[in-house]
Amino acid sequence: MAITNDKPRRYIGIDIGGTGVKGGIVDVDEGRLHGSCIRFATPQPATPSSVREVVSQIVDELTAGNEGLDPASTVGVTYPGIVQYGISRSAANMDPAFLNLDINAYFTERLRRPVAVINDADAAGLAEVRCGAGRGINGTVLVITLGTGIGSALIFNGNLVPNAELGHLSIDGFEAEIKASAVARERDGLTWEEYSVRLQRYFSELEFIFSPELIIVGGGISQRTDEYLPLLRLRTSITPASLQNEAGIVGAAMEAAHAAGLEQPAGNFQPGESPRSGQCGGVGRRPGSAGDVERLDGDQRVPVAGGFHVPREWAKAP
Repeated sequence: MAITNDKPRRYIGIDIGGTGVKGGIVDVDEGRLHGSCIRFATPQPATPSSVREVVSQIVDELTAGNEGLDPASTVGVTYPGIVQYGISRSAANMDPAFLNLDINAYFTERLRRPVAVINDADAAGLAEVRCGAGRGINGTVLVITLGTGIGSALIFNGNLVPNAELGHLSIDGFEAEIKASAVARERDGLTWEEYSVRLQRYFSELEFIFSPELIIVGGGISQRTDEYLPLLRLRTSITPASLQNEAGIVGAAMEAAHAAGLEQPAGNFQPGESPRSGQCGGVGRRPGSAGDVERLDGDQRVPVAGGFHVPREWAKAP
């Protein structure tokens, strides 16, 4: 009689942000936290050594007394910047000492266990496609996080195209995140309707470039999507993120499982193939077509045959 191991596969995921570092134990098959999340403020200045100590403290607390967790298993860590093969290539919201640092090796040395680092927006995107709002979607999915800046993940048939810094797209002479981030709305004192004009400009540009099947909106204001998503006119389906603040942790843990060689990259299935029962992932589903949409033309909405139009300069938006 064959013996199967039905024990849940659990990994630690750590999400490093500009203001907080949080972590949890994740069941990577179900895509959910096992137990509570631990959070500490990001040390200031956010030097590699100080951040590493906070990560080590979180890992120690999560590991202590947890018999279902392998103490030598890989730890997944997100980083708010460009990551290539575990090396940081940007440090906009972190101490400059992080630039060109081999984070994988540096953190592994302290934790004495393997570490797999991934861009924070990429981690959130993988989690949403594998277990959240984008689960089962075939084709191109964009996950956009609106916060201090604009984070982005570009995923095709469940496979991540890493480090797609779509918040830095230049539109009408501005970097997109300067005009369309959540912080920009607060800074400029915009109403939700005024802010939606800027989002319309940004998402229309993404739609023109990528022709995605689905756009998922996350970040701090994803809990307020009822204030602005209904005001957008796109041919692409657009929906709020479902994992919200846990997405980074879940995605980091999935990256750890992948680095450990126990699974394919999140959502890496052939079109139309279904994942095993109870497992996150799978592609083959297509979101419903929105049909013809409307474009914004000043204060009027004008129907557009074929459902596509890129509005003119958002510099004219309030």
